[in-house]
Amino acid sequence: MRARKLPGKLTMAETGLVIVAIAMTAPAGAVSLSTMGAAQPLPDTDAPTATLVAADNWTAGSASLVPLMASEMQANQSNTIDAPATDAGGPAVGKPLNDIAFVRVATENGRKEVNSARDALPQLKAPELRRIAEMLVSDHTNANARLSQIAEAKQWPLPPPSAPSAPSAPPSGTASSDFDARWTAEMIDGHERSVALYRAQATGGEDKDLRKYARDTLPTIEQHLAQLKSLQK
Repeated sequence: MRARKLPGKLTMAETGLVIVAIAMTAPAGAVSLSTMGAAQPLPDTDAPTATLVAADNWTAGSASLVPLMASEMQANQSNTIDAPATDAGGPAVGKPLNDIAFVRVATENGRKEVNSARDALPQLKAPELRRIAEMLVSDHTNANARLSQIAEAKQWPLPPPSAPSAPSAPPSGTASSDFDARWTAEMIDGHERSVALYRAQATGGEDKDLRKYARDTLPTIEQHLAQLKSLQK
């Protein structure tokens, strides 16, 4: 005696046959456009519904794409948010630091450039580089003094002065042109970071006096950078 199948219960194979049969018997364009009337704009709530219906029709293999798509979207958002704005042909410009952090970083960078230029003077051979080194010592010393005055007036902390280091002599047998080239590259790298730092502060800093200081000092740093690049070999 054959077992009777419960009504309303179809096997997976039978369900597939029913779907195929419906698709084959339904005539193309069964919905008459004339019965729909004038085209109406879809409500906003239809978009999520359509997405859910499409998601229901995905296979199990398609579902494995969901975490991959999500991770890719997060990566794209991260690149968009974190990528700093750039000026054409210039260093990257990111978000400005808060006032106290800018004072600390700008002071430390300025002191480093003054010390590096002063230490390099006895070793530089190219007259043009010696002239630039002297200019760096003078300009950055003045800029550091002005920044210190602003910080002291607002009672912002200044980083403690670093202990002076004795200038290191070039290694024995090293050509003077090698030292000139290394020092020039080091100064270019430092000035590019300073330009980006000052540009961001000049346009987006919180304190108006600090913004003005950054705007007034930026052209001098940009001039240093341009002259150093013109002498780079």
